[in-house]
Amino acid sequence: MNKVQPIKIAILAMGGEGGGVLADWIVDLGEHNGYFAQTTSVPGVAQRTGATIYYVELLPGAHESAARRPVLALMPMPGDVDVVLCSELMEAGRAVQRGLVTPDRTALLTSTHRVYSIGEKAAMGDGRVDSNVLLEHATKASKRLVSFDMAQAAEQTGSVISAVLFGALCGTGVLPFDRAQFEATIERGGVGVKPSLKAFDRGCAEAMGTSLAKPAPVAKAVGTPKSPAVAALLQRVDRTVPPQARTIVVEGVRRLVDYQDARYASLYLDRIEVLMRQPGGRDATLLQETARHLALWMSYEDTIRVADLKTRDTRFDRVRQEVRAKSDQLVRINEFMHPRIEEICETLPAGLGRWLAQPHGIHRWVKRMTAQGRVVRTSSLPGFVLLWTLARWRRGRRTTLRYALENERIERWLHRIYALAGTHPALALEVARCQRLVKGYGDTHARGLKNYETLMAVLDRHQAALAPATLGELRDAALADEQGLRLHNTLQRLALV
Repeated sequence: MNKVQPIKIAILAMGGEGGGVLADWIVDLGEHNGYFAQTTSVPGVAQRTGATIYYVELLPGAHESAARRPVLALMPMPGDVDVVLCSELMEAGRAVQRGLVTPDRTALLTSTHRVYSIGEKAAMGDGRVDSNVLLEHATKASKRLVSFDMAQAAEQTGSVISAVLFGALCGTGVLPFDRAQFEATIERGGVGVKPSLKAFDRGCAEAMGTSLAKPAPVAKAVGTPKSPAVAALLQRVDRTVPPQARTIVVEGVRRLVDYQDARYASLYLDRIEVLMRQPGGRDATLLQETARHLALWMSYEDTIRVADLKTRDTRFDRVRQEVRAKSDQLVRINEFMHPRIEEICETLPAGLGRWLAQPHGIHRWVKRMTAQGRVVRTSSLPGFVLLWTLARWRRGRRTTLRYALENERIERWLHRIYALAGTHPALALEVARCQRLVKGYGDTHARGLKNYETLMAVLDRHQAALAPATLGELRDAALADEQGLRLHNTLQRLALV
């Protein structure tokens, strides 16, 4: 006689997404319908907000009079799991990597939205994992895959992902319980029943392929700007920029108007037009890439920009939405700020900033005062006014030391592109893309700038004799690690030191 095996379910969820509630629902569902049930959890703290693996086993026979309490396992084993539930796509990838998902047995249910990992966020280049690749591996690894944006479904129904996952679990039919038994489990919980049932219904319908959810609204076309100066800039783009680069240049104009003003965006267009007058400067790819990276560089992150972004009303609204604060709840926002002496000098007018940057008593005193950093509560009046005042200093940004330094760097970068556009367009394109190294602020900016200047020194020494692919390889090496070890090794291997 075959021994009855338990149903084995693994739940991979991040903190705050209701993974524990989902596990408890499954246990309650089993216990109220004649099953022995057990749940355990293994918390993790090395990822985003701390991912946890919950493990549930269900074994029939609890209502039998002679039944004895079975010994159930405490954690999932590779190749021995029937159902895997994941609250985020990377967690599905981790489940596949751990061997919890197998093509002959496992039903995999996952949300397709992404919460980027620390490794992805900290990468100096684009460290994001391709979601399509994750889904492809998940499809191949599982017996059945159910995947859709559960975060969006939870948001639209006013609930949490755990309720959507519970509905999807019902819709797949992989457990021996009917829909009424699932819904009764939520009702017994007694908390947030209506939104949870609504989210459950949405998840069940998605899993069964019968969802009637409305598609996301299509963004409306942006009308004529209210500002005559901005309207004039956009008309200038239409007159002067080729169609293939027009979309990128328009976005660059909008970004720089938001960053500074219309006059600053006009400088951006001046620089684009200078490129187009150069031999080879109207090459579509070179024009697009230079326009994109020029807009990014001209909107460099200084203390003024950081203060501006942190005091915008849209940011406060976004934080309240992310923490799901009710209208009558207070939300406190603490900003952990650690400006270096360099950031302070660069925020001052150029002459004063250069003086403070010199090694003298006042320089040492300011450096000592900023060594520990501080916490600024932007949800309080003093903290908000402090950053708001700093953000208003953008009116004087053109006088600052940072502005002078960045403008000089941008002009040198552009002149290299101008010089190579006609004679060596492939190399000019790689020079344009080297701007990727210069980003962020503080130590991140300093490291990236150092690597960028190393690459430009190599370019200046070898001029057009440097192969475009070699410069691209050096750039990728510079983006590979913060310490610059990969770049150093690559320079040595190519004998470019």
